[in-house]
Amino acid sequence: MNAQGTFTVQLDSAPPYDTSDGVTLARTSVKKQFVGDLSASSTVEMLGARTSVKGSAGYVALEHVRGILGGRSGSFVLSHTGTMNRGQLELIVRVVPDSGSGELTGLRGSMTIDIQNGTHFYEFDYEIDSAQSGETP
Repeated sequence: MNAQGTFTVQLDSAPPYDTSDGVTLARTSVKKQFVGDLSASSTVEMLGARTSVKGSAGYVALEHVRGILGGRSGSFVLSHTGTMNRGQLELIVRVVPDSGSGELTGLRGSMTIDIQNGTHFYEFDYEIDSAQSGETP
């Protein structure tokens, strides 16, 4: 199955906790609001590293999503790993195994994120294991 739409972000950045050796480490809390095939809100905790080389950085994050996906209500957790090598982005966003609850129990999948002219777009390829969700196949 595939879900698409947009989301907004509200950032709450803490001051950097390490700024030595040309690297800045910081924590950011994020609140998101998804619209489209995923109608949900989420809270995100992100740790990031920025280097002295323009366009080189990395982050990891955990995101707790609560809402409706494809008509099913529940929650799940996304794990983010992102690196930027002199402007070239590699981003992996996957559902944490066994994190789905409610009608999203058994959820598996991965999400891509694209930002165009300040608008955040998502595409979420997913499936729900009917054996775990309690549905009959």
